[in-house]
Order: sequence, then C-alpha cells, then structure tokens
Amino acid sequence: MRRTRILTVLLALAAGLLAGSPPTALAADPAPRAAVTADSYTWKNARIDGGGFVPGIVFNRTEKDLAYARTDIGGAYRWQESSRTWTPLLDHVGWDDWGHTGVIGLASDSVDPDRVYAAVGTYTNDWDPGNGAVLRSADRGATWQRTDLPFKLGGNMPGRGMGERLAVDPHDNDVLYLGAPSGHGLWRSTDAGVTWSEVTAFPNPGNYAQDPGDTSGYASDNQGITWVTFDESTGSAGSATGTVYVGVADKENAVYRSTDAGVTWERLAGQPTGYLAHKGVLDAEHGYLYLAYSDTGGPYDGGRGRLYRYATATGTWTDISPVAEADTFYGFSGLTVDRQHPGTVMATAYSSWWPDTQIFRSTDSGGTWTQAWSYTSYPERANRYTMDVSSSPWLTWGANPAPPEQTPKLGWMTEALEIDPFDSDRMMYGTGATVYGTENLTKWDSGGTFTITPMVRGLEETAVNDLVAPPSGAPLLSALGDVGGFRHTSLTEVPPMMFTSPNFTTSTSLDFAESKPDVVVRSGNLDSGPHVAFSTDNGANWFGGTDPSGVSGGGTVAAGADGSRFVWSPEGAGVHHTTGFGTSWQASSGIPAGAVVESDRMDPKTFYGFKSGKFYVSKDGGATFTASAATGLPAGDSVRFKALPGGEGDVWLAGGAADGPYGLWHSTDGGATFTRLPNVEAADTIGFGKAAPGASYQTLFTSAKIGGVRGIFRSTDRGATWTRVNDDAHQWGWTGAAITGDPRVYGRVYVATNGRGVVYGDTSDTGGGDGGTDPGPDPAPTGACKVTYTVTNQWSGGFQADVRLTNTGTSAWHGWSLGWSFPGDQRVTQMWNAEHTRSGPAVTAKNVAWNAEVAPGASVDFGFTGSWSGTNGKPSGFQLGEHGCALE
Repeated sequence: MRRTRILTVLLALAAGLLAGSPPTALAADPAPRAAVTADSYTWKNARIDGGGFVPGIVFNRTEKDLAYARTDIGGAYRWQESSRTWTPLLDHVGWDDWGHTGVIGLASDSVDPDRVYAAVGTYTNDWDPGNGAVLRSADRGATWQRTDLPFKLGGNMPGRGMGERLAVDPHDNDVLYLGAPSGHGLWRSTDAGVTWSEVTAFPNPGNYAQDPGDTSGYASDNQGITWVTFDESTGSAGSATGTVYVGVADKENAVYRSTDAGVTWERLAGQPTGYLAHKGVLDAEHGYLYLAYSDTGGPYDGGRGRLYRYATATGTWTDISPVAEADTFYGFSGLTVDRQHPGTVMATAYSSWWPDTQIFRSTDSGGTWTQAWSYTSYPERANRYTMDVSSSPWLTWGANPAPPEQTPKLGWMTEALEIDPFDSDRMMYGTGATVYGTENLTKWDSGGTFTITPMVRGLEETAVNDLVAPPSGAPLLSALGDVGGFRHTSLTEVPPMMFTSPNFTTSTSLDFAESKPDVVVRSGNLDSGPHVAFSTDNGANWFGGTDPSGVSGGGTVAAGADGSRFVWSPEGAGVHHTTGFGTSWQASSGIPAGAVVESDRMDPKTFYGFKSGKFYVSKDGGATFTASAATGLPAGDSVRFKALPGGEGDVWLAGGAADGPYGLWHSTDGGATFTRLPNVEAADTIGFGKAAPGASYQTLFTSAKIGGVRGIFRSTDRGATWTRVNDDAHQWGWTGAAITGDPRVYGRVYVATNGRGVVYGDTSDTGGGDGGTDPGPDPAPTGACKVTYTVTNQWSGGFQADVRLTNTGTSAWHGWSLGWSFPGDQRVTQMWNAEHTRSGPAVTAKNVAWNAEVAPGASVDFGFTGSWSGTNGKPSGFQLGEHGCALE
C-alpha cells in the first residue's frame, strides 16, 4: 500500500476525514497537549484473504473488468484486473464515523464509470450513534465526498443481503435512488448524490421485521426498501428512465413500479404474496423482470422460497422455481442474468446451510434448470464443479465431514451472485467467508466441470478481538470473530489453517507465557465444547481445556509468565485459576465476575484484573485478588491494560468514556498506584514493541486521541512525546480492540480493526526520533541509473503509475532527485514515497527522509496517480540530477 507523508497532525486534521467535507469541530481541552510529530508508515494487511460476509458484488455495465464488492462491516472494494486483487476504498473512515465501514448499498455509474457511490452505516438501532451517509466518488473510490442522511442505515442489520438498495439511472446519471430502512421510505437525488429528498409519492415504506419483539432494536427494525431496478429500454441518453421497479420488505406488497420516472407508483398487480423479494434483476432484451423470493429477510434464515419471472409488456407472472415449494427448505436470493446471453439466468439457495448451498442455472429464461450438485445415491452427490482453495486452504475449516457434506463447502449466505456482463465464463459470488468465482462457467452447459476458486485476495474482512506478538516463534497470533484466529508464520502469505481442536466460532482472548512463548492459551465461543484451549508449540497445535460450571462465553484469559498457571474470566462464570492446562479450575476470590484479567510478565504468580473502576492484584497465582487503593481510573468497563515485558509490576492501562475519566495510566508498583499521562486526551488500547535504537524502554503503541487528533500513536520515551504513525487515508474506523508492537522489529505495529482484518505498519524511521519530514537540499548523486516506469492502472481521465529507480553505479546515493517530462498533458495529482514538484509537463520527484540512501545495485520505488486526456504516453527519458538514466 502507499506511504503517505504527513507534515504535522494539525495538517492531517485540517484535511478533514473526507474530500469535500469539513472536519468535525473539537471541543477545547484544558489538558496539556502532547509533543506530537508524524512518521511515514507503510500499511498492509496480515494476509488472511477473506473471512467475512460479502453481501454485494456489482459489475459496471459499460466498462469491462470494473467491479466492486461491499461488506457488512469492512467497507467497500474495487477489483483490480491486472493483479486480480481487491483494493480497499474506505480505509479513510475515522473513529468518530466508524459506522460508515458498513456498506448497505453500492452503485457503479454505467454512463460515467469513474463515478461510484456507497450507502454507508452499520446499525439502525442505538449500537451505532451516527446517521448513515451516501459517499460519492468521481475517481472510482480513490477519494470521496459525503452527504449525511437524516436517518441511519444498516450495513450489518438483518436483510443486508437484499439489494442493491442504491442505484444510478442508466440514462440520466444525475438521478439516483436509495431504499431506506426503518420506515424512512424511498429517497432520490437529482444532482449526482449531492442532495437527497424523500420520494413522498412512494406509497409503502415496508413493514417486515425479523423479530418484532426484539427489545434491542436489532431484529425488530423494519427492513424497509430493499432494491431499485431500472428498465433501460424505457429511456434515452440524458433523460430519466421511465420505468423503475422497487422492492419492499412487505410480504403482501413486495414489488412496486413507476412508469413516469418516479412521479407516480403502483403495486404490481398479480404478484405472489407470502414472500419477500430479495432481488429484482431485469432482462430488458426479452422484457423479463426476474425475482428471487424468500420467506424471511436473511442472511442467515429462510425456510421457503420461489423464483418468478414477470413479463414487463403483458404483466404476466410465471413461477419458474427449479423445485417445488414443498421441496425447498431455503430461500432464494443470489440472482443474475448473463448480459451476453440474456436467456441465461442463475440463482442461489442462500439459506441452505446443510449439506451445502445450491446454485441453479437456466439457459431458457427459467423454463428448465440444472443445479451445481445433485444426489446420485444418497448421501453421495455429483458436482458439476471442482473447488481449488489452495490459495486459501483454511476454507476447508480443517473439517472431515460425512457425506452429503463436503469440504470446502460451495458456500453459505450466498446472497451475492454476478456473471461478468462482458464475459459469460466469469462468475463471482459472495459467501459468509469469502468471494468465490470461476472463469470457465460455460462448461456447466456442455457437460464439463468448471472450477471454483477464491477470488478474494486483498479483500480482508475480519473483526479482530485480540493480538499477541511473541518474542519467538510465529511473529503474530490473532483472535478473530467468526473464523476463530490464526498463527501467522508469514504476514504476506495466507495461513494454512485457522486455530482448530477446538474451532471456536469466535476467539475472544489470547495470551502466551512471557518466558515460555511456546505456551499459548486462547478463549472463545463455541456452541458445544470447551471455551478455552492450550498450545505448547506456539499455537501450531491445540487441545481443549475443561470449562468450570456455568461458562457461556470466552471472556478474557491470561497465562502466567512461566506457563505453569492460568487465570480465566469467562462469561457466565466468575474468575477462575488453574495450575497446568485447565483440567480443573478453582474459583478465584476477591475479584468480581466479568473482570478483565492479565498476567505480570515477570512474576509467574502475579496476575491483575480490572472491573468497574477498580484494579485488582493477585500474588498467589490467581487464587485470591485484592482491590488496589488506586483511584481516578475509568469507571466503566471499556478498559484494556497490559503489563510490560521485562518489567515486574510495570502496568499500562487505557480506556474510559467521554462522560468520565478517559486516557492512559501508568503504574510502576504493580497497580498500587497509577499516574495518568496528562498529554493523552483519550486512549483505548496499549501495546509494546521493540525499543528504539539507543533506548532502554520498550516502544509504546496506542489507539488514542493525542494533540486533538484521533490516530495510532507511538512513543519511544515512556509517553513523554508521541508520534502519529497513521494518517487520514489509513484510519480503518474503530481500532479499539487491541494493538501490539513487534518485539523483534522496531517500529512495527499490529492494529486490530473491526472489519478490515489485521493491519500492520512498518516505519521509515530507524532512529527512534520523529521520523523527519525534510529530505534536505536537492541531492545530486553521481553514477549510473536505470528507471522502470509502469502504468499499473488506467481509466477515463486518470491513471496510476509505479516508478523504480535503480542505482547501477558503484557508489551509494545519499539523496536523489529524478526528473522527467510527460509527452502529453498528464498531470501528477498525488505521489507517495517521494516529494514532487511540477512545472508544465516537467516533473521532479525527490527522496523523502527514509529512502534517501540507495546502495549500489539497490532500488527505490515510488508511485503516483495522475490525470490525462488524449493519449497517456510514457516519458521518453529520465534525469537523475544531471545524469540520464537507462529506461527499461
């Protein structure tokens, strides 16, 4: 990913969270401000490749290879055909707007493919305090502008697989529609998403809720307007499309139509009842509207379903379901038409969990169907496909199921299904864990076998609950929601398997023994089985412990410094302790149930706990705890704390809330007393990494608000001064679950996100200072050089290029300045890993502080985005100072 240089955190604040949107005003804070600098970091994901639900995939209808995917909590992505990867588009979403990482609708403009829109917001109940918004981009998601809505949106609510709820008029692309939840109706924009108003003539805001009695407001919310589909045969370029179909979460009135560009609306006569229409896909060539129905809103539930075809010219409804209603135990949702051969239709049985999902295909507009798999002689089955998950081997879940189940599964929660509109052989579909796809789909029709593989690289969607970086063994262990967690022996390769034996559905806590890092413990959630597990080989292999009575969830767990004992605070039971590996647990005294527990990293018998403003200490291996006399700590339970490796009794505590104490505290006497750092306004995590060169104390990392700015911060001097290490382009929403540095690599930090997986950053600063921002005077290196200039992506009016500059001489460079002239009207708009100046077609790129030194034979890479028109020719020559470079 790109490096982005930040001059100061104040400049970062002034930039705002979104292009075109002012920053939120910050209240005056009388506390002393930290001395804050900024460092340039490279940010990447620790590769998992998937891990979460992908409810929507959208192909642009007029530009080949332009596709987007939306996730329920992890933002949106754009497909990069050249690398066959997904590029994240919403990493700029900041802490205060964390809900905008949930995407409920996505629309790619077929008139102007540079335009893309996202309807964002995670929950419609009070779990998300903010309203939803519509984000708009004129550069395919590279930058965004935002329009706030007067209501919430539910990217992670029931019914999120229905859609798409956001749509662009294919003839007048200034017109967009948005289907709202919670009874807010249908909304329209006529200025390309800048302003929105309710379509008051639309008669039905919906009435279906998954569970009207749910007092949390989650399952009881009205799922509202669920999709918008235009009939492109009823319009012409520049004028609004005449006929628009809208799906409504109402089992008796699921589909409406306007034939006058949205002025008036009517319920489609003769439509089936008793179902919700999850999708409405139009084949304008044949005049058919296809509809996928389920008896619930999904994405988990659904016991009955139907497929219908509506003839737009005659109003005739035809049940084209591939099986009888009595034979369904699932609903239909995924629905797509082959735009190259519109008579070809496909649909998914999204809620068929056992033995597998099902995919249906028709080549005669739904007259007859074939299916992806069928029984030969039960329980044996024959598949039309083969699955190759070698790129993401954990998708087998380490399972060995009995027929008719197979591993890997074809999928579950398969609500997104799309045939590439330019390639009948390419299909992608979303599941609860990945994006699968094929590139030889038409073998289905000829009796051959088509191949399904993960098409998910770059799309990282996991909720991270805990992270640990042991001093030896694997560099990182992760505790994740839904997929349990991984032992990351490499950060750039997909782990072969998640934690197994047992497979927690969600891991909640991780720890290792500081002096014996091969001893690891984890806790988590499991429907049937133990909630705690142990490893004696650094997390490679596991065995389950035994639960105390009453345990209902994982809670937090801590390993003694020498691995001889453990303390566990599970859900449903009080704090317990054990010697050995959890075959027998004893209740701890003096500490309340639900306390967060951690261990001292030096004394194997010392453990700590925190609950409701009180800090607790045990000196006898967790048998008894005593409340500390320390006061002024956060009153609530949103607290995370850790003891410093190598420092007995050295404890750091972060947490709090806006209506009480909130910040970072430090104790050097085992929690007897704590001192609050006056220069940290708010903090939510704390972690430690390798000490800076010349420093004796470990590096601190925190997700915090310091100097008036929310971000990820580093301190190499015990918190006296801080360096912001992320920037406004890399915020990842909420980052309050866990953070840790790497004990083996100075400056490396691992950040837990709520939907963007495990993010890690490496510093350009090797000296432990502020990272520096001034590359000094223009350098004039001597010696030979070579340049490789590659256009890595190009679209209408814009492009991205990478440049590699190689020192082919015999002397090191202590700074460099590379110049070239574009042959046309290209202009650099943004550059990373270098500073740049421009004069007409001439561009000069100059090193930044961290990449000034280039040894003989070494290379330095930088890149940029730019604009162009006419032709986008490559520069014919490059100058390093006064010397010409060879051009590859």
